[in-house]
Amino acid sequence: MRLGTADICDRYQDVIQVVSPVFKSYGGCSSVGARVETLKIKCNDSAFSETLKQPGKGRVLCVDAGADQYAVLDHEMAIAAVRNDWRGIIVNGYIRHSAHIKSLPLVVYALGSCPMKGTEKNEAQSDVVLSFDGLTIEPGMQVYADEDGVLLSPRAFPEFHYDFNVSFSY
Repeated sequence: MRLGTADICDRYQDVIQVVSPVFKSYGGCSSVGARVETLKIKCNDSAFSETLKQPGKGRVLCVDAGADQYAVLDHEMAIAAVRNDWRGIIVNGYIRHSAHIKSLPLVVYALGSCPMKGTEKNEAQSDVVLSFDGLTIEPGMQVYADEDGVLLSPRAFPEFHYDFNVSFSY
């Protein structure tokens, strides 16, 4: 049997975390099941951009940008993510170029869109535990997303099904 996020909630609610519906879907794909990589930034999209230029190996990058109201993800970064085999990005923050990002085969969840890009450069931390919006996100966790929402789990659910189309050219 193939499971979606609602089925996972019904069966495994004691081990999963549900991402708040304040995070909106902006990507061209809505479903993913993948391992999590983490990044913590503050007004710094350069470290975020560099991370997306590295091999994603089918992972989802969870980014804590502090929910500050400036964009930390744009269309060029999203294109780099697709080219480098990232399956998705979850941002505790904002994106821009949302119409273009919607055309890409990538799962993207963020708090919203904002045309202003942050300019201040600060240190970034990768492969760290993130805590925001009542969630605790550890590197290596599993993330599951579909039209019903986004879940985080310390373990994989192989019976979860998602369709992911990786055809892309730029």
